[in-house]
Amino acid sequence: MADLSIGSGLLPDRHPTGDFFVCDIFDALPKDDLATMEHPIFSLSTRPDKRILSYSHNDVEITVTPSVRGLATIHDKDILIYCISQLIAGLNAGRVVARTLVLRAHDLLVATNRETSGDGYKRLRDAFERLAGTRITTNIETGGREVTTGFGLIESWQIERRSKGGRMVNVQVTISDWLFRAIQAKSVLTLSRDYFRLRKPLERRVYELARKHCGRQAGWTISVDTLLKKSGSASPRRVFRKMMRDMIAADHLPGYQIEEQPGDLMRFTPRDVVVEPGQEAGPILSTRTMEQARDLAPGWDVYGLEAEWRSYWHRSGRPALRSPGAAFLGFIKVRITQDAGR
Repeated sequence: MADLSIGSGLLPDRHPTGDFFVCDIFDALPKDDLATMEHPIFSLSTRPDKRILSYSHNDVEITVTPSVRGLATIHDKDILIYCISQLIAGLNAGRVVARTLVLRAHDLLVATNRETSGDGYKRLRDAFERLAGTRITTNIETGGREVTTGFGLIESWQIERRSKGGRMVNVQVTISDWLFRAIQAKSVLTLSRDYFRLRKPLERRVYELARKHCGRQAGWTISVDTLLKKSGSASPRRVFRKMMRDMIAADHLPGYQIEEQPGDLMRFTPRDVVVEPGQEAGPILSTRTMEQARDLAPGWDVYGLEAEWRSYWHRSGRPALRSPGAAFLGFIKVRITQDAGR
């Protein structure tokens, strides 16, 4: 694994002495297949992006409309990640949480590896404005009916300063009711703290996809065409492939290695999974099984559940399974019952 240092192309760890606990983090958008780690919502542009983005995949349609300040960027998403991690931490501690959070601006900047200079605070305000102005419209099938809904990434925000023209102290953020309901489902994934050190927007987006799909499997393979679509990159296929090859050469994606394979494929392999010969794939789960899992556990992250199940299977000595799908669905039923009893 490459050294996660400044020379590797990562941002510096600006607050190395901070004891920041990375909480479990939810995908930040709808349940099921509409999570932001599954579909592209945020702009990967480093300049103001005023395009209307349209995305369609597996009968799901998403339209992202910018404000006059442009689309929310994947770096702006840091704010949502921080807000969601605070709410999840509160839920896990048994506290009552609400849609409106009051945050210390300095803590937010430190936790997301941002500069705490005056310019850092200005960029934070710009991010709030883009998040509040960006609108999402998508169709969600619920109970056999297709419902089209629109919402903002955040509902409102305000800044408290020490004095007129002084540095911001606290930030009050109200997230959408729809997002809050998703968080209450407690379908969460944990991000590496080094996610905030990834300099390039595409690196962050590719990390999200790898984190979402790999779980604790031996690896995840995807075609370049599909990866391009799911990333949300506006680059031509040829340019996108070159950027992926550069990413492979840099080899600093937290927790994952990338390998280009014949057939225009990219394979992602978790760095911390030890797999013995002959056990590379482990139990194979069909697409139908994953669909049944989503129906069985609405609001849960089925890839996270799969990772838990595979970890349990490894700890149990990798027993032979006559029906891996049935075993996985049985595990989910027990997991849901345990959660309900807490």
